[in-house]
Amino acid sequence: MSSGLPEWLTVRSPDMGVFEDMVEYLKSLGIHTVCQSAGCPNIGDCFTRRTATFMILGNICTRNCGFCGVQSGVPSLVDPDEPKRIAKAAAGLGLAYVVVTSVTRDDLRDGGASHFAETIRQIKSAVPRAKVEVLIPDFKGDEEALAHVLDAGPLVINHNVETVPRLYPTVRPQADYKRSLKLLETAGKFSSSIYKKSGFMVGLGESEAEIIDLLKDLRDVGCDFVTIGQYLRPSKKNLPVVEYVHPAKFEEYKAIGESMGFRYVAAGPFVRSSYHAADLFSHATC
Repeated sequence: MSSGLPEWLTVRSPDMGVFEDMVEYLKSLGIHTVCQSAGCPNIGDCFTRRTATFMILGNICTRNCGFCGVQSGVPSLVDPDEPKRIAKAAAGLGLAYVVVTSVTRDDLRDGGASHFAETIRQIKSAVPRAKVEVLIPDFKGDEEALAHVLDAGPLVINHNVETVPRLYPTVRPQADYKRSLKLLETAGKFSSSIYKKSGFMVGLGESEAEIIDLLKDLRDVGCDFVTIGQYLRPSKKNLPVVEYVHPAKFEEYKAIGESMGFRYVAAGPFVRSSYHAADLFSHATC
């Protein structure tokens, strides 16, 4: 039966032996990944390469974004041992580049910033040479919470704007476009050595002009890296896809972004915030 998807959105089946070993390893440590919780289409590729984006602070989000496959509702209590388990997994997998994200925890006073900071410190202790990238929520604009994360010394601070500002009421109703831009700008003021990264989806009804304006906004706040990928509907509860953008158009967006001075622009149907993050970082900074 046809999936109804264009041919360029075909995913190869993974090596199931390696894939299942990875699933069991993460399960044995009680670790969540955004790969699993958000239904990422790249999970087969990443898991067979024995890499993943770790997701801390549980797997239930306090927000309910129209695009996201992560479960929303009342989250569990923060697990104080989670940072150590993340670090153990990073060491066990031999990761030289570790990406950590989280659900949004608006129920916590600092939005989970202290937990992020402790996770970064534990990873650095377990894998001293590892580079750490964190994909953070907006902390409701709390600059003190952001500073707490930055003080722990991540190499890359990533915060996704996700879509153009016009679509925020349906795509990210509990977020604020200007607040997200401000977070990225503020991160640069706290630390001149940290790399700033953001990403967004296409296929939700945005126009090319809006995408170009979005790229300009990200560059204006000092964003170094940007990722652009195709929105794929995680379930029937999520927003429908308006358009499947052709790979050639992604190449155009990549060229436009590069002309603006980003260190790298990763653009393609399967590009996601953390997909091949280590390779992209090395390429951009070598």
